Amino acid sequence: MTIPLGFWSRFRLYFLFETFVTETGLGESLHICSPIDGVYKSRFSRVGTITEDHSLAESLQIVHHPHPTLRHKSKPVQRVDGELVRVVRRMFDLMYEAKGIGLAANQVDLPLRLFVVNLAAQKGEGEEMVFINPVLSKPKGHEKMEEGCLSLPGVYGDVERPKQITVHSFNLRGEEIKTELDGMMSRVVQHETDHLDGRMFTDRLTETGKLSVRGLMEEFEVDFESKQNTGEIPVDSALNSRRAELETRYC
Repeated sequence: MTIPLGFWSRFRLYFLFETFVTETGLGESLHICSPIDGVYKSRFSRVGTITEDHSLAESLQIVHHPHPTLRHKSKPVQRVDGELVRVVRRMFDLMYEAKGIGLAANQVDLPLRLFVVNLAAQKGEGEEMVFINPVLSKPKGHEKMEEGCLSLPGVYGDVERPKQITVHSFNLRGEEIKTELDGMMSRVVQHETDHLDGRMFTDRLTETGKLSVRGLMEEFEVDFESKQNTGEIPVDSALNSRRAELETRYC
């Protein structure tokens, strides 16, 4: 998510770390791999060897509409290894370079249910937060505010969302988190969770709002088709295969 106009309005953040049991199925769904021997064994009876593949994190770039991964519903992450930690670091770096405050894995062509947030939009400032397998609940109130998206640079529109939400998720250490949010953090978490479900903020615009951004979105579509035709972006079948490989590794 990009910084909208009026971002610097006041917001409150309640970040409560605690162990909890819910009916969401979060409790047994994440395994932290040991870096000692390079071998992992998950609760889901999958055994394999962790390979050092620095190219995954290093190759990541923010993708733009209509890249198909942006419409792919992400699968829950079930294991975290050293490469995924590097991926998260790279996501923060890309977010800062683009002057964003939130970035979902779909936006860097990863079909994984995680996103990163830092409302300060600057490395070394604010608080860096990682949300893995987020589940939103208890929406309260309504508020309309302008939003933008790093996968649709230059496109903005007013979106109505709940003012307050509760999010259950994991952090990179595999710890469960229950967080009550309002203000800008609530909006960013909802925006990024939408990405994980294959939904973009433009889907939530009014019909008038959708018409106002249609021309800009068509420009992105023409550019994407051109890059696929020239081989700069892989064809859809290749993108599908890559997503399937990553889901096998982490989901």
